[in-house]
Amino acid sequence: MIERVLRQRPRRVRFAGIAPERVAVSALFLANGFLIGNWAPKVPLLMERLAIGEAIAGILVLVLGLGSVVVMPVFGALTARNGSAYAVRIAAVLVLPTLLLVTLAPNVWLVGGAIFLFGAFVGGMDVAMNANAVAVEKHMRKAIMSSCHGFWSLGGLIGAGSGGILASVMGEVGHALVLTLAATAVVAFAFPRIVKDRPTPEARAATRLVLPSSPLPYLLGLMALFSMVPEGAILDWAAVYLQKEMGADISFAAFGFAAFSGMMAMVRFAGDTIRHKLGAVTTLRVSSGFALVGLVIAGLAPNIGIAILGFAVAGIGIANLVPIAFSAAGNLPGIPAGIGMSVVTVMGYSGILVAPGAIGFIAERTSFSIIYVCLASLLLVTLALSGLAKSADFSSD
Repeated sequence: MIERVLRQRPRRVRFAGIAPERVAVSALFLANGFLIGNWAPKVPLLMERLAIGEAIAGILVLVLGLGSVVVMPVFGALTARNGSAYAVRIAAVLVLPTLLLVTLAPNVWLVGGAIFLFGAFVGGMDVAMNANAVAVEKHMRKAIMSSCHGFWSLGGLIGAGSGGILASVMGEVGHALVLTLAATAVVAFAFPRIVKDRPTPEARAATRLVLPSSPLPYLLGLMALFSMVPEGAILDWAAVYLQKEMGADISFAAFGFAAFSGMMAMVRFAGDTIRHKLGAVTTLRVSSGFALVGLVIAGLAPNIGIAILGFAVAGIGIANLVPIAFSAAGNLPGIPAGIGMSVVTVMGYSGILVAPGAIGFIAERTSFSIIYVCLASLLLVTLALSGLAKSADFSSD
């Protein structure tokens, strides 16, 4: 495994007993989630301003995902050659003005270009900050990935919750200015404290920017994919399922995803402690079991309350599946963290990008109840591959 030199300042000021590099990477996850959360209220605003329908809006959402998938490997390569600190600084600086560009773009073509850039750089930042979290884990010799993803969930919650209010009070441009300034402030706070993980000249010379020949990152990517497809299915379709198939009122239908995301955020903040106590493999197996049972309960629920309970149990399980897969990908022997991370992130996030549309198509011909039960079978693959999570463990020495 390529060794990285972690250079720290001589004097490291801790924040409430927490190492500054951990505070910094948590802030980056918070900022990234905040930007993604603020994308949600952008969609109806764009539909109104550009006078477009759901079909064109769906294409714009697809463009965002396309930008992420195309550029993620580029930042994986940047991370492998120059370190995650270098790559995450570039991605963060480039992504900060993109939602403002989306807001100011005067027509659908320029909006599409700005959305592509937003997807590209928010995805590039995702790869680099996950690799930086791996570097912090190596430096601290302890797991932090789950809590980082907890901060991402928190940022998304803050962004989505405040974004709609800001847009209604200040208008589309005012909303974009405030969110850009807020995200910039968080990133500016994090930059001086990011762990330095620039590879040595020898390590850089030995790093080959090619797809790994080992099957391990692809198997971990499959694990991430089969963990994120159910997440996307709940994110996009839980409210529709509760309303149309369970008879829930529209004001109550959102509680399915709320229960899922709330439990997922809480368990992510506890996930690192759980992984330390049980080990990555056992944590992954227990989490897969919870996710599987939760999806079955939601799909076979006799009433709305039991369905929401099922989504909450699924949130408990899904919470730590992806963080462990990412941590394992960044610690694979002989594979640079950036390369392994880009493979797993691209495969994993394609599940959220591609699966929801396919699920909607299938649901028109079957039912969401059947779909959620069938999606539970994907977790059997995650269980079968759980032994690969061993590389996410840390020794006590």
